[in-house]
Amino acid sequence: MSPARRSPAKRVIPPNPVLSAAVVLGFVGLLFVVEGIDTALGGRLDASGVRPRDFTEWDNLLWAPVLHLGWDHVTGNAVPLLVLGFLASSGGVKQFLQVTAVIWLTNGLGVWVFGSPGSHIGASGLVFGFLVFLLLRGLFARSAAQVLVAVVVFALYGALLLGVLPGQPGISWESHLFGALGGALAAWGVARDDRRTVAA
Repeated sequence: MSPARRSPAKRVIPPNPVLSAAVVLGFVGLLFVVEGIDTALGGRLDASGVRPRDFTEWDNLLWAPVLHLGWDHVTGNAVPLLVLGFLASSGGVKQFLQVTAVIWLTNGLGVWVFGSPGSHIGASGLVFGFLVFLLLRGLFARSAAQVLVAVVVFALYGALLLGVLPGQPGISWESHLFGALGGALAAWGVARDDRRTVAA
């Protein structure tokens, strides 16, 4: 049995880096396309974010992460999404999509239940989710290489974690917090599945 098969969660570089890069670039590109459409509509999509405890618009949590409050907002999320998303795909594209789904849904549901009133939009919840996923994955998997990646990631983006604290006007700290919790859940799940694979 090959090392990659024995421990897929311990990879640092995706098994197919070109495909992983294309998927992450495609998603980030979609954010800019959506923002272009929103700009053409005069910002009408900005009201379609997660609206806490509003049963008439609960489904907004499915697309809120692709909506942004202007070009500065989407551009600010683009670079960390590209870097963190690519690193988070080291277990393969299928696992990356699963990790993204866990973060996406944990973020949306958490904000819907506990968030402050208003429309919560933006991909920053995913950014925080990928960041925490990378920080914890190496510890759960007991991988020295992954821990080293986590140290580098923390050095580059660790200051972002302050965004889970309330008190910054116009910032959905709830999205950051629940995105981070989703990343922790995804890291635990990936490590658990890896242990089952090794045991099998």
